[in-house]
Amino acid sequence: MVDQLNNDIKLKSIPKRIISLVPSQTELLHDLGLEDCIVGITKFCVHPNHYKTTKQIVGGTKQIHLDKIKALKPDIILCNKEENTKAIVKACQEIATTHVSDIITIDHCLELITQYGIMFNKQHNSKIIIEKVNGNLNDFKVFIKNKPILKVAYFIWKNPWMVAAEGTFINHLLELNNFENCYKNLQRYPEVVINNIQTEGNPELILLSSEPYPFKTKHALELNIIAPKAKVVLVDGEYFSWYGSRLINAFTYFKTLRKRI
Repeated sequence: MVDQLNNDIKLKSIPKRIISLVPSQTELLHDLGLEDCIVGITKFCVHPNHYKTTKQIVGGTKQIHLDKIKALKPDIILCNKEENTKAIVKACQEIATTHVSDIITIDHCLELITQYGIMFNKQHNSKIIIEKVNGNLNDFKVFIKNKPILKVAYFIWKNPWMVAAEGTFINHLLELNNFENCYKNLQRYPEVVINNIQTEGNPELILLSSEPYPFKTKHALELNIIAPKAKVVLVDGEYFSWYGSRLINAFTYFKTLRKRI
């Protein structure tokens, strides 16, 4: 098999010692029934909560402790193109077989779930997750079909102010929600001049994510002053940026969000 960057994945047997350097993928592994095989995670792998005390933390997503990873003697290390740097991936490849995901659309998510099902001999569990995601997605498409399109700005960071733009999984989910990204002419996660938001984007709705920057009510009030014509809403960033089994409940959250606004 090849991973989502077309790197060859060669395994002599089903991996029994897994290190995950991506929070959403750690959650997916758990929901596939692989808790006993997970030996290492990042400090940002917060779901399920008890992993913080039962699994070895090997660093973050951008900085890792190679000595801890080597000591765990993994059969496979799971990375992501966006979450982890090229240097991290290269270092991991020198330790063990390394699988790199690349997620921009839900189809990419479903492909990853399928690959994990095959690699870890959990095809039945992966099929169930995929069926649930597709079922809830199809139901949401019916729900959102006739909802008005709203111009939206989705903020992920402050100082500097940064938004999610074209070429991101967040933007893909915004489109599914009938939100027109007012920064869709930009790429990835650009910095923006916040005082120019009305002239550059003129959003009807501003979404402040709970991660990676933990936006609070005080930030919403700040944006209300800068962009008084827009409605500012705090949103759960995990539902907009986590893939894998998190998607099962994402569409219920999106329904609730649309009703709120």
